[in-house]
Amino acid sequence: MVDWLGQFTSKLKTIDEAIPALPKQASAIMGMASMEPQGFMSNVHRFADHFENFHILSCLNLNSYEFCEDPEYEGTFVNDNWFYGPSNRKAAAAGYKLVDFIPNNLHRAGGQKIKALKDEGQTIVYWGPATVLHKPTGFFNLGLCNVYELEAIEAADVVVLEVNKHVPWIHGDTQVHISQVDMLVEHHKEPPTIPALEPGPIEREIASHIAKLVGDGATLQIGIGGIPNAVAAQLAHKKNLGIHSEMFTESMIDLFEAGAITNSRKSLWPGKFVFTFALGSLHMYEWLHDNPAVLELRGSYVNDPFVIAQNDRMVSINTALSVDLTGQVCSESLGTVQYSGTGGQLDTHRGAQKSRDGKGIIALRSTAKKGTVSTITPMLVPGSQVTVPRQDLDWVVTEYGAVHLAGRTVSERTRLLISIAHPDFRDGLINEAEKIGYL
Repeated sequence: MVDWLGQFTSKLKTIDEAIPALPKQASAIMGMASMEPQGFMSNVHRFADHFENFHILSCLNLNSYEFCEDPEYEGTFVNDNWFYGPSNRKAAAAGYKLVDFIPNNLHRAGGQKIKALKDEGQTIVYWGPATVLHKPTGFFNLGLCNVYELEAIEAADVVVLEVNKHVPWIHGDTQVHISQVDMLVEHHKEPPTIPALEPGPIEREIASHIAKLVGDGATLQIGIGGIPNAVAAQLAHKKNLGIHSEMFTESMIDLFEAGAITNSRKSLWPGKFVFTFALGSLHMYEWLHDNPAVLELRGSYVNDPFVIAQNDRMVSINTALSVDLTGQVCSESLGTVQYSGTGGQLDTHRGAQKSRDGKGIIALRSTAKKGTVSTITPMLVPGSQVTVPRQDLDWVVTEYGAVHLAGRTVSERTRLLISIAHPDFRDGLINEAEKIGYL
């Protein structure tokens, strides 16, 4: 028998040994979100003297890390990011030259960036968490995220796994063999979690309109937040729902235990929850551990619109910050200020519409800033990033109703969107639409 444990021991280093063993100049790709490598990201700043213009690529940082927040490290580290989290927003708002955004659609995010790095002749490092070693076979498991992680491992010049006994073993395309790994470190810490947002009355009203658009036997993509949580609560009486979603969320367990989700009528991967990353509570992570009903596959597959479309009755439910009267959707920026990212929103919205009897739904509250601003606007705020182009838009839902915009003219869209705007802003929207020439 091969001595996999012996290979483990020979590749094992402390974090203080492994970080300065990395190249001085490179692009280091981190595991994402719940699988961000907390050992590396919380310690790399201590070795700033070793590095020169070292790019750390990550997605949805959930914790606070000095390397991307303290201006002392400008010129040493740059956090190139596919989707901003709280720490990135603060650094960007402060004007620190520590963070930079990578425009992307999730299903192509890893592949596009890796190709760009290779074309530039960059050295690529991968550093991410993994389960403890499966001694009989020599395999590790990537745990809760496989958006771009396997692609990065396959392309990397240096692969470092941060072994963590708290990482769950997830079924799917999630295995990494010790022969693929250059260094191992141990850092045993519970994965980051996020609280379940309790929906308020407005979110529940939005959800009631969305629930009417979801039929029995539909396959769902549900995001995260108050509105998606409210939607899940409204779907408990549905039958034979399925899940094909970039993200696995707590609400999916609730619907499964209520009997609404069976995955039995899915056209693609029947019987399986299909997703590419999971983010929620420790209870959810325990539920996913070694669960044969779940299948975590690469983001390049799960979020490919062509793949999504193979599920009949596919319904994609996403949220937005604002929508203009022609149907341009902004879900990721506040004017010129990057707030989050495109993620998989356009992927799933397009895929759902290509599905037989599918629907792409964009949901938002009708107002923002404590009711002082309409989220349905004549034009987007200058500099706003268009997440869903108007030619892709299907359904829009607020607490005042649901409207179907696909195939509609600009004047028809204007009237329909104003009909679901907050009543306090409707007259003003009509006046602005007439000035612009939409009405």
